Parts: sequence; C-alpha cells; structure tokens
Amino acid sequence: MPLHNRSALIIPTRSFDGQKPGTSGLRKSVKVFQQPNYTENFVQASLWALEKDLPGATLVVGGDGRFYMDTCTDIIIKVAAANKVSKLIVGKGGFLSTPAVSNLIRKHKTTGGFILTASHNPGGPNADFGLKFNCANGGPAPDAFTNKIFENTKTINKYYMCPDLQCDFNTIGTYEFMIEGNPFTVEVIDPTEDYTELMKTIFDFAQIKQMIKEKNFKILINSLHGATGPYAEKIFLEELGCEKSSCIKTNVLPDFGGGHPDPNLTYAVDLVNEMAKGEHGFGAAFDGDGDRNMILGQNAFFVTPCDSLAVLANNLEHIPWFKAKGGKGGVARSMPTSGAVDRVAAKKGLECFDTPTGWKYFGNLLDAGRIVLCGEESFGTGSDHIREKDGLWAALAWLQVLAVKGCSVEQLLTEHWKEYGRNFFTRYDYEGCESAPCEKMMDNLQAYVEDNNNIGKEYSAMGSSFAVSGADNFSYTDPIDGSKASKQGIRIMFSDGSRLVFRLSGTGSSGATVRMYVDSYCNDPAMMLKSSQEMLKPAVEVGLVISQLRELTGRQEPTVIT
Repeated sequence: MPLHNRSALIIPTRSFDGQKPGTSGLRKSVKVFQQPNYTENFVQASLWALEKDLPGATLVVGGDGRFYMDTCTDIIIKVAAANKVSKLIVGKGGFLSTPAVSNLIRKHKTTGGFILTASHNPGGPNADFGLKFNCANGGPAPDAFTNKIFENTKTINKYYMCPDLQCDFNTIGTYEFMIEGNPFTVEVIDPTEDYTELMKTIFDFAQIKQMIKEKNFKILINSLHGATGPYAEKIFLEELGCEKSSCIKTNVLPDFGGGHPDPNLTYAVDLVNEMAKGEHGFGAAFDGDGDRNMILGQNAFFVTPCDSLAVLANNLEHIPWFKAKGGKGGVARSMPTSGAVDRVAAKKGLECFDTPTGWKYFGNLLDAGRIVLCGEESFGTGSDHIREKDGLWAALAWLQVLAVKGCSVEQLLTEHWKEYGRNFFTRYDYEGCESAPCEKMMDNLQAYVEDNNNIGKEYSAMGSSFAVSGADNFSYTDPIDGSKASKQGIRIMFSDGSRLVFRLSGTGSSGATVRMYVDSYCNDPAMMLKSSQEMLKPAVEVGLVISQLRELTGRQEPTVIT
C-alpha cells in the first residue's frame, strides 16, 4: 500500500532576541519556549546550520523527561520531516539520557542529534527547558556551529513544517512517511538497551556483581527523578543484581518531584543523610539528564569531582575499556577544576590539558586520541566512550576500581592523598543574583588582573597570609584546530599554591549565578584529613574581600557550597 504523500508547509515567522546557545545549548524558561514559533524557529535554525548535510540527514532525538519534552519532540519530528531529513531515531516517549543520545549518534553514525534538556536546572511548567544540538561525533556543537545557529535565529522569517504528520513516538517501532516524494522514517527505540550494552563492553559486570554479592556490599543510587532512573534500574537491579531498595527516585517526573536535580551536597541531601547512617558502602546521585554525578563512601564520605577524576586517572588499568588500550591515555580538566589530576598525569607521564568550562572543549582532544579521560569540578566525569560526561559511567568506574582493589571508597581516596598530596577544593555558588552588580564585580576583577601592581600584594585572613603571584582572565587555544576562546574566568594565583577563580555563569534561565572557586595544595600528612571548608576558610575570605562579592551582590552567604 503506497504511503500517503504529505505536504511540507512554509510557515511565516519573526525572529526572537536572545536565542544564542550557551555552553550547553539554549536554556530558557518553559514559558519562553511555549511562545508561538519560538521552539520551531530554533529547531529550524539548528537544521539550517547543517547546510549541505541537511538533506538526507539522520538525527537522534531524546530528552530528560522534563515538562514540555513531549511537545518539543513532536515539533522536531514535524520540522525535520519538512526539511528533507531522512530518518529520526527517537527514544520511546521522546526520552533519552544525554549520554545515551551521544552513544546513539556514534553507534549509528548519524549526522547529529537534538537533546531536550536543561541539565541540572529545575523542571516543570514554571521552571526551565533547554534544547541543544550535538554533532556527528556525539558531542555538543562547537562554537563555530552554535554561532551559525545564532546567526540563523537573527534573520529567520520562515520555517518548514508538516503540521498534519502524526507519529506515535510513545510506542516502539518503525514509522514510515512520504513527504513531497521524499521518504521519512521515525524509529522509536528502547531508551536503555544500547547504553546498557555499551556499559557491558567497558566494565566487568561479573566482577562488580561478585563484589556486591560476596561482600554484601550495599549501594544506594539516587536518580533525583531524572533521566538516569530507567538506566539505573536496568543496570543495578537487572544486570548487577542489587536489591530493589538500592535505587531510589528512579521514576522520571516532569518536575523532578519539585526538587532541584543537581547532584551535590545541598540538593541531594537525602542521599547524604542516608549514607551517613553507615549502612551503605557506596552512594551516587545523578542530575536531570544523567551526565553529572556525585560519589559518596560509607558514612557519607564525600569525593569531590576533582578527586574523582584524579583517582580514576590513577586507576585506568583496572577498567577493562582502558586496560585494552594499555591502561594509559591523556587526561583533561576544565580550568576551574583543581590540579589533582595534573599530579597523576605528571607522575605517569600522561598528557594533561587545561580547557575552558564546557564539555565541547574536550571533543577535539577526544576525537584526536590525545585524551581518554576528562572531567569538570561541576560533577562531570567522562571518557572517550562517548562525547558527553556520563554520570552512570562514573559510578560504574568507581565500583570497578573498588572491585579490583578490594577496598572502600575512603581507603581508596586517602591512599591516593598519601601518594600525591591533596588538592583542597571548594566552590561557592550565588544563584539568582541581579545581573548588573555581578557584571560590575567581573569588570572590577578584570581591571584587577590587568593591573600589574597587584602582583606581590599581600592579604591576611584568619591568621593566614596570601601573596598574589599571578592573575589573568583565562584564554585557551585548541591544540587540535587552533580555535581560540578568551575571557573564560578570572584567575588569581598566590605564592603558596592557592588559587581563586571567578566566573559568571550563563546556564541559568533567569538572573545570574556567580561562582567562586578556591583550591590549595597540601602534602602535610597531619593536615590531609581536615575538611576543605576548614582548610580553605582563610582563602575564601580573601576571595570575598578582593571581589567585593558581598558588598556588590548583597549576598552574605552562598546558595550552594560544594
């Protein structure tokens, strides 16, 4: 029976201000995306950025389950069909974690994919939504591509759409259509199957399962009602045989249960409190779209993302995926991340790169084979298996190392500190601030780093002294393609090895978020087990004095301390 030949319509529209993708795509409030033509415009602008690769393209589509995902999925299907896209691979219900999308793009060698997420931002009708495009390598679109999207959004006056096309993307199967003589296919798939199979090629599930069973090793996984829920149940319950009580908040909710799906000590406090009881040997929490992670040991022993990256770099040979490659490979970290991994790289003779914040900056290094492991202090860790950070992968990597070495989380990390010393690290987040005072603060800091008279200047706080040894606004030249990124964060370095970093974040949908990062190195065994907050308190105070953050923002305390 011949397929009904549908028409593609040209829909007049007008441009919207501010559709500039950030480091993680376009994030706005749901109500902004719900404006007539707003989402359609951005989808069309993204497709046009593919240029000659658009006709006949195959794309992956999936999101983190947040409110408006189903509506946006339907829009993408209808706009893609009218733009001569050949095929869409869509997660059932429009649902896929961000790591799963990256894997599917790479596995099926597609042209790219749309990810419907605002990551760790809250969800719901009065909260946030996001849309980003990942390219053929499975990673976030680089600046050159997102700049094309942005230019298209400024001049768009029409988009193409098949408004009468109805596709049941809630039922697994293959759906075929004819659009003005061009075949168009939508393949709706099980969201967890391909990702689970990938994890089984990276880790020794039998070895991890044996550790859990023989040691009666209890784990606790908290998905925060985000995208990792179905994946956690599939892997930890079905594959690894954990008790059902091991996985909590695995039902995906469009508003994440009213919570903030950000895996840190503040927003995953229920996991922290449960782990503090001492009944579980390993705990992990993940964010809204499944790419971030927090690792805890027994008694809520907290592993900073900086330390997590360093420990994994030091144990690559215990993970089958890396063991097959000789147990070695370059590493990279975002600039605000502490230098803990640098010390491992130096000792093991590995290349080590310092990049701007944003996972896309790791993409070229991964594609060129220069690195196999990378991470950010913002609870993101990943490897060359995909081109996104990957929360579940990080948890499995830790379990794999624990299974091989037969130790606890705390033992693994404290032994690491004995060998390499410890980089104490903390981050202060001031969320939802008024933009103008924050921008003034950053302008003042820019003037500060440009004034060479500040080099050698001394500050004192709580009995400690700090002498400025250097200051700049971090810039980066990509070693693979030579592209440049400037003004990536104010850095103030001190002669004792301590460092302050200030950034104004652009990933929120309203207000501004100021982030102050403080880190310091210590190799004194007597001080090694002290808390970061205790060790860094004087440096934090100096940072607040230099930045005048309290005076300018009016905030006396941060929203979140990590």
